[in-house]
Amino acid sequence: MALANNLTAILNLLALLCSIPITASGIWLASKPDNECVNLLRWPVVVLGVLILVVSATGFIGAYKYKETLLAVYLCCMAILIGLLLVVLIFAFVVTRPDGSYQVPGRGYKEYRVEGFSNWLKENVVDSKNWVRLRACLADTNVCPKLNQEFITADQFYSSSKITPLQSGCCKPPTACGYNFVNPTLWLNPNNMAADADCYLWSNDQSQLCYNCNSCKAGLLGNLRKEWRKANLILIITVVVLIWVYVIACSAFRNAQTEDLFRKYKQGGV
Repeated sequence: MALANNLTAILNLLALLCSIPITASGIWLASKPDNECVNLLRWPVVVLGVLILVVSATGFIGAYKYKETLLAVYLCCMAILIGLLLVVLIFAFVVTRPDGSYQVPGRGYKEYRVEGFSNWLKENVVDSKNWVRLRACLADTNVCPKLNQEFITADQFYSSSKITPLQSGCCKPPTACGYNFVNPTLWLNPNNMAADADCYLWSNDQSQLCYNCNSCKAGLLGNLRKEWRKANLILIITVVVLIWVYVIACSAFRNAQTEDLFRKYKQGGV
């Protein structure tokens, strides 16, 4: 019985450690400028990570103190949390699978179309009722102003692959419009305004830029997609470890109960 409980305690400690990358991934996502504006997607992963931490600590105490009730609560709650984490992972994978990007000839960065992203993201993130608030929030960030500190010449800007989807969509006009580069957020003399409706929405007013453009909506979705795909890799590895730990912990708990019943039977307690 003691050996099984010690094993369960060690496994719970490992599960507790697994909560750290989950919580860190959630905090990383929440700290991004786009996620700061999109409140809908900010905290679910952080909350799950904290709950796994609390439940794992409960399981560790239960195993260390030989409290079967706490262990049973731990196993029940952890099963629910692993299920919820799997739901979040599958959901995030499905809604971020479509990619609205396309390559622009002669450019190191990509541009984006709203039509290329999932319906859920379009309906719940960049629909008209949300966009007024999102646009104002994005305009208050340093996403666009910092481009002027990073790029001086047109060649530097055009060849860069470090421009984020959000910057590509919100901080400059679409390439098809034919605007001439002055600096990353100042463009003049377009030669093909009919190429895209966003060409008419571009403004050199630094508080406006292309925040009213469909390309900005697409860039926001592109950023969210990119960040969630990165976080998913960490979460997938972590959830695999958690499932492995949970299965072994269940086996150890069941074996401990069997040994306890057998011991009581031998002593004439059953």
